[in-house]
Amino acid sequence: MATADLSAPALTGIRRLSALDTVRARIALAVELGLLKPGERLPPNGEIARALGVAEITVRRALESLAEDGLIERRRGRAGGTLVAEHPPASRVSEVGAYRESAGEVRELIDHRLVLESGLVQFVAKRPPDLVRLRALVARMDTVRDWAEFHELDAEFHRTVAAPGPAAAVAQYETVLAELYRFYLPYPMEKLRESNREHASLVKALAAGDPNAAARVTRKHVGGLHRTMFVGLA
Repeated sequence: MATADLSAPALTGIRRLSALDTVRARIALAVELGLLKPGERLPPNGEIARALGVAEITVRRALESLAEDGLIERRRGRAGGTLVAEHPPASRVSEVGAYRESAGEVRELIDHRLVLESGLVQFVAKRPPDLVRLRALVARMDTVRDWAEFHELDAEFHRTVAAPGPAAAVAQYETVLAELYRFYLPYPMEKLRESNREHASLVKALAAGDPNAAARVTRKHVGGLHRTMFVGLA
């Protein structure tokens, strides 16, 4: 008979959650923090799935359970869809607690990303990345309809910026970025548009071959996550 590995560390924070529970928690926390407003329509399930890194069926089941909890409403017809409830109950989704207790980890990931990304953009400024691609991504982020679409493009933008860097540093950066994106929440589009203006400033600095300007933009962009991610809003 197999025995339990008593030496294995207990799962903590969001690592103890199932994929379904992480979707429930991220949407519920966004509602609690006012990032998703009452009556706001959620993106299609497929877009949410890609943005949150889960299967579409997981999103569908999570939304069904959130509707049972009263946080969202499912409406039929041409004007229907999935919307945040007009009067969502507070603190109904217990899984949110796993995100709140991970605040220290999130802040460490932000700082780790800041160090890596600041160094990478200074290196890349001397070896310009795919500027055509970066400008196209900035333009698309200015026209997308919702946070789910934006998040996919944002991830591609930052990976494209880093790509010309040293392979080991890029690999480490992408690992940190992926870990941090696990804590991504839905955000209002006006806030994401502000973020995209910083993207545009970074592209300008890289095109000019100015490593110091690129680093300044990056420090503002990444360092600002301490305020704009849920750890700075709770």
